[in-house]
Amino acid sequence: MRTKLGVALVIFGLFSTLTAAAVPNAVVDVVQAPAWVERDGRRLAMAPGMVLENRDRILTGKQARAIVQLADGSAIKLGENTNVAVNALKQPENGIFTAALDIAKGAFRLTTDIFRKHQTKRAINVRSGTVTIGIRGTDLWGRASDEKDFVCLLEGRISVTHPLGEPAELSEPLQFYGAEKGMAPGAVAFADKAQVALWALETELAYGMPSQRRDGRWALYFGQHGKDDALALYDQLVAAGYASRIVPVRVSGEYRYGLRLGGLVTEREALALADRLARDLHLPAPTVRRH
Repeated sequence: MRTKLGVALVIFGLFSTLTAAAVPNAVVDVVQAPAWVERDGRRLAMAPGMVLENRDRILTGKQARAIVQLADGSAIKLGENTNVAVNALKQPENGIFTAALDIAKGAFRLTTDIFRKHQTKRAINVRSGTVTIGIRGTDLWGRASDEKDFVCLLEGRISVTHPLGEPAELSEPLQFYGAEKGMAPGAVAFADKAQVALWALETELAYGMPSQRRDGRWALYFGQHGKDDALALYDQLVAAGYASRIVPVRVSGEYRYGLRLGGLVTEREALALADRLARDLHLPAPTVRRH
């Protein structure tokens, strides 16, 4: 039990610490929970500031969103119910950042717009189901599902391949390439602008949903507990996809353990999340405070 408590006390800090020596290959910037990262057989609740590693797998739940910032200055936006493997993260001496993202399920957008001022050279490959996309500098949206895998170019240039089709290149905005499951891809075509606008909403942060960011100043506090109760509550929150932190407090000569879920952007969002967790997880309503 002592070992498990020690892990719970430091795990949030380990994944939210950015080293001063180098820009992380991939770091979680925003989370609209529930969301998790699977690593070495463990499932961790995704938290803003969490540094991702090769062989990590990102999972988002119902109505969830996440934004991950990459070292080259681009960002991957993920919609609800996604399953994404992260590999080949590397910053070699030649300065060309590499990454391989395997979108097994769900909607995504890869963009340089929101972090353009930090942009460097990159070589990123994205696999959206059966469609493989080679990227050198661009903005695109895609989805992998049980019915169809596709990608739509928003800006820049990408190369695309499929096991049952010939390689192609997309170089004009709104060009579209995809394939029904088990079938060869169709010819490159143009997507309807109104449809693309609807697709984009699937990966943008959902209006009114509580967001956790690295600079969020509001937090939920779940009271003080004995170590067993604190760990049980911590595990319950992780299982539900919410990243919390155990904080030891010395009370009357002994330690009690508080739980804090931080990084929330506004008081209104914090209050809304407090109500949701109390209702959905059958917990006493947490206290909302600015920290």
